[in-house]
Amino acid sequence: MDFTLSDRETYHRDRVKAFIDAEIRPRDHEYHAQQREGERWKVLPVIEEVKARAKAAGLWNFFMPPRSGRAHVDDSFTFEGTQLSNLEYALCAEEMGRIGWASECFNCSAPDTGNMEVFFRYGTAAQKERWLRPLMNGEIRSAFLMTEPQVASSDATNIETSMVRDGDDYVVNGRKWWSSGVGDPRCKVAILMGKTSFEGSRHSQQSMMILDMEAEGVTIERMLSVYGYDHAPHGHGEVVLENVRVPAENVLLGEGRGFEIAQGRLGPGRIHHCMRTIGVAEEAIEAMAKRLLSRVAFGKRVADHSVWEERIARARIDIEMTRLLCLKAADMMDKAGNKAAQLEIAMIKVQAPNMALQIIDDAVQAHGGGGVSGDFHLAHDWASMRTLRFADGPDEVHNRAIARNEFGKWGDWKADLPTRDPQMQR
Repeated sequence: MDFTLSDRETYHRDRVKAFIDAEIRPRDHEYHAQQREGERWKVLPVIEEVKARAKAAGLWNFFMPPRSGRAHVDDSFTFEGTQLSNLEYALCAEEMGRIGWASECFNCSAPDTGNMEVFFRYGTAAQKERWLRPLMNGEIRSAFLMTEPQVASSDATNIETSMVRDGDDYVVNGRKWWSSGVGDPRCKVAILMGKTSFEGSRHSQQSMMILDMEAEGVTIERMLSVYGYDHAPHGHGEVVLENVRVPAENVLLGEGRGFEIAQGRLGPGRIHHCMRTIGVAEEAIEAMAKRLLSRVAFGKRVADHSVWEERIARARIDIEMTRLLCLKAADMMDKAGNKAAQLEIAMIKVQAPNMALQIIDDAVQAHGGGGVSGDFHLAHDWASMRTLRFADGPDEVHNRAIARNEFGKWGDWKADLPTRDPQMQR
């Protein structure tokens, strides 16, 4: 088994890393200063400036896999960007994950990446021109409205938002929350999941529609906090949909195909999160090591106390194992398709956030009181990573899929009673 990176993989990873080190990391203080000033929900000049530099350098829209083998794609529309494979993108996304706002600079941040792929796969030519092109150019932002507060949305068949046909429109009523990105003033469009039917097969009742966020009846009721952080200027909102009229032509792929689209969208989205999570973990182990080497307690460096040697070693082992699983999943997606890689995607989706959370927790401990303060990035990173144990499906759902696959290997196994050996009865 050859683990050597190809020239193309190395080339793109190194270009992204170099750009982050030269253009993003040195301006991180500007980002946080602008974030703290004035209105919370705004466009930050530093992001727009760096986006322009990244786009001019050709570091743009990495995430879209190559066109080949893509269902429903209209070849008349050209997706502009580098269009890396999942494996190539995994290496770049890890670097982006090291600084929270880096992904947007390359037009590779959620939920826009998943939404662009849905538009590209299932949108009409007119829909692509209206919504995909400005998303592709980084001119607007988008949201994905699926989760609801009144039901266990880990089972997407539970969602209750109704989509009732009325002439040339659907009348939509419902309530969504954890609608990431709706606080951004550039958020102009959302992909909305609801039910066009409450009868029949549980997996054919759902549909997906394109929702104009400026349509009458769409209200952002509040912005939610995550462990006290509002995550502005991106953020997560609770959205009320009251008698919203959505043109029937905005239905994606057709009535009853929403669950199918969701499965296709969330697979790549899950692994994209995991790729960036490895970058977060790398930042945490670096911060932990530097802190341990710079502090003295009980007459010696904290790094020289054996408990910290064990924790640092465990962190490095876990990062390396997680990266290999993530790259394996990405490689399988490229070679065999998302469906064939479902098990690997489920495993990495459980492993990556839990791995990062443990390392960040140790890093917080190494920083003492400073670790839980706003003086370091660790507390914020922990809160962000903790949400990933819910996002795109909770741990329990993915563990269920992994366990059922394991049980399936032994479905025909019958337990035999032990036979008594006469010699053993003496």
